Amino acid sequence: MANVSTVILGTGSYAPEKILTNAELAAMVDTSDEWIRTRSGIRERHIAAPGEATSDMAVAAAKRALEDAKLTPADVDLLIVATVTPDQTVPAVSCSIQHKLGVPTHAACFDLNAACSGFVYALDTACAMLSSGRYRHALVIGVEKLSAIVDWKDRTTCVLFGDGAGAAVLGISPQAGIGLIGSKLGAYGDSVDLLCIPKGGSTHPTTAESIAAGDHFLKMKGKEVFKIAVRAMEEAARDILEQHHLRADQIGLVIPHQANLRIIEAISQYLELPMERFYVNVDRYGNTSSASIPIALDEARKAGRIKPGDITLFVAFGAGLTYGAALFRW
Repeated sequence: MANVSTVILGTGSYAPEKILTNAELAAMVDTSDEWIRTRSGIRERHIAAPGEATSDMAVAAAKRALEDAKLTPADVDLLIVATVTPDQTVPAVSCSIQHKLGVPTHAACFDLNAACSGFVYALDTACAMLSSGRYRHALVIGVEKLSAIVDWKDRTTCVLFGDGAGAAVLGISPQAGIGLIGSKLGAYGDSVDLLCIPKGGSTHPTTAESIAAGDHFLKMKGKEVFKIAVRAMEEAARDILEQHHLRADQIGLVIPHQANLRIIEAISQYLELPMERFYVNVDRYGNTSSASIPIALDEARKAGRIKPGDITLFVAFGAGLTYGAALFRW
């Protein structure tokens, strides 16, 4: 379709009611509020209630996004869900969400696994599919129930992650020069072992021994991941800006993946942009993987941090090791 733009029509987010503070974590595992805050910037995170599924959180965020866009589930003909924690391995959680939300059966539904970069990947995918002219409205959801895959006895990982969902409704606009300006996606597939769940897949199916060893929980080599994350996010941000002949100071707001405050501060220094230009909520949510950018986007919009004509930079990094950046003009 020529001379059209793919735009975000509405956003929504959801976080479980239960909040787990650093002090409460310190009573569960050998850690402290100071240790967690100084290393990650996290004060608390939301944890799904017993019986609260990934699909339930996704539906809650999706309803708010559709309401914001002044659309209904009947208007959706493309549903993409970015997640590493679906309700079950098969089928795709997008199909459960379709049913619970009331999206028509003619809608295309699929999951996308790019870990913490998932929402940026899904956003680019949705924009490309909308631009084909075969779809009218896309519902893109980033959702995670990471509390289900972390080892609550491992202080190096359990303190970092939280649960939640964010959603965006996308459509086509005849107005030129707005919406998705461009994106940059990539991966370092030679480093898959730095952040992964070692067992439970087809290579190493779940066994009694793997369960006893905790190999179906998320494992991370934090120092190595930190170094690659900073480099990958910096390079993705630089590349996307250079590609579209933009300076960093032309960016109204940067919405980075909310993994670690120190990573965000490093990117701020690299781009020579003050932290005031970055939206940060990692202190209240922790790392919610695919959900982190859409939750932050929804909060930023509702807080008036994004105005018509502004350019927003999304930048993320996650297991895979994947990375991605996207530019949007509002």
